[in-house]
Amino acid sequence: MNLPRFLQPAPETPPVVRPIKFAICNETWQHTGWTHDLVCERIAAHGYDGVEIAPFTLNPNPEDITEAEAVEIGNVTRKHGLQVVGLHWLLVQPPGMHLTTEDKAIRDRTAAFGCHLARLCAAMGGTVLVWGSPKQRHLDDHVSWNETATRAAEVLRTISETAGPLGVTLAMEPLSRKETNFLTTAEETIKLLRLVDHPACRLHLDVKAMSDEPNAIPDIIRASAADTVHFHANDPNLRGPGMGSVLYEPIVKALDDTGYDKWISVEVFDYTPDADTIADLSLSYLHEMFEP
Repeated sequence: MNLPRFLQPAPETPPVVRPIKFAICNETWQHTGWTHDLVCERIAAHGYDGVEIAPFTLNPNPEDITEAEAVEIGNVTRKHGLQVVGLHWLLVQPPGMHLTTEDKAIRDRTAAFGCHLARLCAAMGGTVLVWGSPKQRHLDDHVSWNETATRAAEVLRTISETAGPLGVTLAMEPLSRKETNFLTTAEETIKLLRLVDHPACRLHLDVKAMSDEPNAIPDIIRASAADTVHFHANDPNLRGPGMGSVLYEPIVKALDDTGYDKWISVEVFDYTPDADTIADLSLSYLHEMFEP
């Protein structure tokens, strides 16, 4: 006998699979001297979905990169089935940039450069500018946090006003106290975001940096979920995820619990034994951690 529909057992609900995509930073291969084309070929061969680009790897002076060249960089990347996630290591080159300095001319130049990077990012097809650059935001001892944050917010708001309409988001990165004395926790960085008060200025979280915070990494992820737009996977030993002491199971659970469904990018600072080994081991570990 057929049961009425309302008495029939409900169909099993398939598990929710978040559309997490994995990327790696292109400067992992910077010591090889390879072209962007060849780097993308290797990244794709390892099975990554995207690449995060450090502008100085494309040109020692990123101010000289044209939007037409950026379009071609995006085309080369997509030829290999990869997406350009965005740009990072923004202020490494050229010298002379600074976010918090008292010198307004330098801040204005930094804002103009940030707007240029936003246009390049959009031309490549990217959507995120990861703002780390610890030396270029360090506070002078005699200046208050409020005064410095007001200066920084002015610069970031100017860039956001250019980036937002292009579909590009600034992702402000808290960094460790060994690297800088400004924006060393997610909480402090969110405080700055409120001063910027622009939807195109959000938060980036990095496992290495969060390891320096007093709170546990999963707690930081949960407390910052509403503001987080990007995520770096690595370890405080400067190597890739799974290559150090950080356990990723609680991190993955916190990301899943908060509904994070954006990019996870591998960023390392220790390039031993070689780029391809780093890429392979990192992605294998991330797939192991994130598989439902």
